[in-house]
Amino acid sequence: MNPLNSLEKFFVTLANLFPVWVLTGASLALWKPETATWFQPHWIPYFLAIIMLSMGLTLSLEDFSRVLKIPKSILLGVGLQYTVMPCIGYMLARLFHLPIDFVIGLVLVACCPGGTASNVVCFIAKTHIALSVSLTTVSTLLAVIFTPLLTTWWVESLSQELTGQTVDVDTLGLLVKTITVVILPIVTGVLLNRFCNRGVKRVEAFTPFLAVLSIVFIVDFILAAKKDAILEIGTPLIAAVVLLHFFGFLLGYILSRGLKLEERDAQTISIEVGMQNSGLATELARSNFSNYALATVPGAISALTHCILGSIVAGLCRTKNQKIK
Repeated sequence: MNPLNSLEKFFVTLANLFPVWVLTGASLALWKPETATWFQPHWIPYFLAIIMLSMGLTLSLEDFSRVLKIPKSILLGVGLQYTVMPCIGYMLARLFHLPIDFVIGLVLVACCPGGTASNVVCFIAKTHIALSVSLTTVSTLLAVIFTPLLTTWWVESLSQELTGQTVDVDTLGLLVKTITVVILPIVTGVLLNRFCNRGVKRVEAFTPFLAVLSIVFIVDFILAAKKDAILEIGTPLIAAVVLLHFFGFLLGYILSRGLKLEERDAQTISIEVGMQNSGLATELARSNFSNYALATVPGAISALTHCILGSIVAGLCRTKNQKIK
């Protein structure tokens, strides 16, 4: 057996164990914050770029033709991503009367695109992987428009409703930051795959694990740095984040099946809607809402939550799909 093939399989296995790394790292960060506080906050956009670049390296220009072949599933998945999740986030922020910092963070999580971790969960669950990648790609590209606009709308509305004062949102700043940390790395990855395909093939088995590590480092740092705030008002915030993702998974599946999508497609959309790009939400909170220091916390809790729920959903889907066979 080729040693390189064995090494590639080893790293793929490590990437598929991403819930283990997130849970272990988060536990350490809350128990011993010094295990995570070595990470510097200004590194976040660079590690987020690694995640987006890893996604781009898996894509080719031809992959985008998938969108034309499955328009109903794509339109439904992306539509649910940017309607169901923001609406749930809005309702939960009102229900739990969260402090404005946490409201901003929760809204950002709800208005962000699907996360790359969803592709790993779909792989484990044996759902429609091509649809998963297409949904993540399309929702991420559309994030340039929808994330800043939806965040502005909901944050300004909620801040006025809950505090009587309007939080001014720099929509243009959110737009520019989204392009910088999302679109540019993805485009770079696609172009490298196009023009340096041989080199990309040599490293593509290792990049998913690098993306997983990047997520872990970002999440652990936020949890460690904001440990006291999380413990002080942790229960309502954690409940809100858990419910956000829970209903994302649930409604993504129910609405997809209600619109007559096949079982595996409905499962895929459920996973895509339920798993957000929490790393992007964290970076947007850090860079665009610097006056609200705790706005990064919901993103960190979100990453941990959707990994746990995603693992449970993956197990349920895998079991059901084996019975269908």
